[in-house]
Amino acid sequence: MTRPEPAVVLPPIPAKRYFTIGEVSELCGVKPHVLRYWEQEFTQLKPVKRRGNRRYYQHHEVLLIRRIRSLLYEQGFTISGARNRLGDAREAPPHDHDAAVRFTGAEMQALRAELNGVSTVLAEALGSIRQGASDANGDVSKTGAGNTNNSGPASNDDMH
Repeated sequence: MTRPEPAVVLPPIPAKRYFTIGEVSELCGVKPHVLRYWEQEFTQLKPVKRRGNRRYYQHHEVLLIRRIRSLLYEQGFTISGARNRLGDAREAPPHDHDAAVRFTGAEMQALRAELNGVSTVLAEALGSIRQGASDANGDVSKTGAGNTNNSGPASNDDMH
């Protein structure tokens, strides 16, 4: 039996819906041929196949592959043992290191400040868009375009 490998730091998983086998290979540190083999061994792993049988993995499958990788390469399980452990996942909470992100107080403050800045920029942009729209509407009424009744100000009845 081979010794388990030490834990490897894997890159963060981008926020996208589908990943190609090459992307998953890089994100999980597992070669594509191994991923194809694992599809046969682990029934939970079912990537979507499109366009000439190209595989597209979803986020939850990338997490599953990382879990399988951890069981096999870091914890020393056999394929059969890993399959059994994944089958018992309902009984034990998963050790999903990507599920929870912990920040220090300083990191939280910096993140909050950055989000507040983004919120301010978006609010200003929305205000500019609204101002531009109201100016455009104001210009149309000032020139009389579209106003067929030029006999004076509109009455309250015309506004409803």
